Amino acid sequence: MDIIKKYFPEITGQQQEKFARLNELYKEWNAKINVVSRKDIDELPTRHILHSLGIAKVIQFQANTHVLDVGTGGGLPGLPLAIMFPEVKFHLVDSIGKKIHVVQSIADELKLHNVTAQQTRAEQLHDRYDYIVSRAVARLAEFYQWIQFRFKETDAPNHGLYYLKGGDLTEEITESGLVTELFDLKNYFEEEFFDTKKVVFVPSVG
Repeated sequence: MDIIKKYFPEITGQQQEKFARLNELYKEWNAKINVVSRKDIDELPTRHILHSLGIAKVIQFQANTHVLDVGTGGGLPGLPLAIMFPEVKFHLVDSIGKKIHVVQSIADELKLHNVTAQQTRAEQLHDRYDYIVSRAVARLAEFYQWIQFRFKETDAPNHGLYYLKGGDLTEEITESGLVTELFDLKNYFEEEFFDTKKVVFVPSVG
């Protein structure tokens, strides 16, 4: 897990330990449930944990703000971000119960008291959040319909959606009609995996 320290030299020893343990727990769980792609299991630190932390390169969540992770699957990007930002509250949701069970188990094991996990869909939530994050759950236009009313009115800087996507997004962004800002992860991480990976920022209007 030295790759996390390489790009985030400011993390504490305790955070480094949690990232290392997170990597181990994903491997243990993946032997029972397909949490991440089996072919990716040896690339977990780069393709899943560091990829999730790409969001932390473009936004520093303010302490005591609330972040919603939609379609979190096995807890990505929410769990790595929760380790990175221990003073921020994270709500991780997914429609698949067994994946939420994994997320809650990992959060408990790592003593991530800033994480709650829930089996539900974004459209069924009533709470509102300063920030929303997700990793390539659907096309941007469709995804935004699910979450557009989940933002609170907030003074948190650069509040909105931070969406991890890959490839050429020109058509998808045009289709959505949304105001967006793109951050190329190749500008932050040198591994080839990140050559086409991006963070799409959609500011919220609240």
